[in-house]
Amino acid sequence: MMERRDFLKVAALTGAAIAVPGLEAAASSVAGSGAGSASAGTGSVSGSASAGAGVARYADKPVQKFQFRPDGKFKVLQFTDTHYIAGNPKSERALKNVIQMLDIEKPDLVIHTGDIVYGNPADAAAREIFQPLVDRGVPFAVALGNHESDFAMKREEIFEVIRSIKGNINTPMRPDIYGCSNDVITLSSENGVEQVFYLFDSGAYLECLGEKGYDYIRHNQIEWYRCHSETITAANSGKPVSSLAFFHIPVREFCDAVRDTHRDMVGVFCEEPCPSRYNSGLVANFLEKGDVHSIICGHDHDNDFVLKHGNMFYLYGRFSGCDNEYNNIGPSGARIFEFTKGQPGYRTYIRKYGQDTIEQDLHLTRGMSHILATLPKM
Repeated sequence: MMERRDFLKVAALTGAAIAVPGLEAAASSVAGSGAGSASAGTGSVSGSASAGAGVARYADKPVQKFQFRPDGKFKVLQFTDTHYIAGNPKSERALKNVIQMLDIEKPDLVIHTGDIVYGNPADAAAREIFQPLVDRGVPFAVALGNHESDFAMKREEIFEVIRSIKGNINTPMRPDIYGCSNDVITLSSENGVEQVFYLFDSGAYLECLGEKGYDYIRHNQIEWYRCHSETITAANSGKPVSSLAFFHIPVREFCDAVRDTHRDMVGVFCEEPCPSRYNSGLVANFLEKGDVHSIICGHDHDNDFVLKHGNMFYLYGRFSGCDNEYNNIGPSGARIFEFTKGQPGYRTYIRKYGQDTIEQDLHLTRGMSHILATLPKM
């Protein structure tokens, strides 16, 4: 297992840590109080000539489809870095945190952005940490982290274990797309698709010309994204659909964003972002396609901020883990995203384990100029 401190020496930037204040279902209903009236089904996005020649190559990659609840809302709960070890007392708080967040927030969908398990037997750890979701009938998807491949099971094997857990909506891996957990999830109303969630496998570790570091999102993953983006845009009369991207390891633009002297930030920044040393141009492709406006990651346990840099929002989830990994920002928790039918943007906030209040209660919309203006009045 590679120690994080080694990567911090290699990949982190130089600088001091600071803190900143802060319709009916398309398929059969998912049972349980956590799932509300939302539902998931597997379908395919059809290609079109206007979407480019490459679309056909990826058109058979299934898309998971959700719809707003009858009240017009849809809630996504993000867990990240649970670092769960089956049978380890230091992991108890991670499981309790998952249970508490589910029972309070009652999400329609959970997205876990990686470093799910942290020891052997990895299959037992995965089943235990997701059991509360199974018990409550909450559908979930994962974007694997770097530590999933550190144990006795291969990355592909632990992914298949997770896919076998009731409620998981990840689609099968494809040999022509790098990684395991690359997925498209759509959220629709009677008027069509209103939100798209892209999940990317950001990989694990990379060794290039003797330099060791974290992996990066590869070019065929970007091509896969572009094909789906073009297809969804074409089906929306040529207008890009508001989209969010979820993955584990932050991209290098997180580093640029925190260095920006004019940065617009809400939340806790106590650790320099620790991305790959290599930039494959993912953000540039997001900006070119005009749909993805928010990037949500995990990986860096001591950050939970929302930062606006250029025309992109960069967000960290709240560390959801336990006492067997570093955490210097207080209680674990989760980040929540709430969408309202027919309304642009989304609400996001942090909830912490054992606390009644929420933090960073923000409404983010594509193109807004200043996120601090959305802070609730005290």
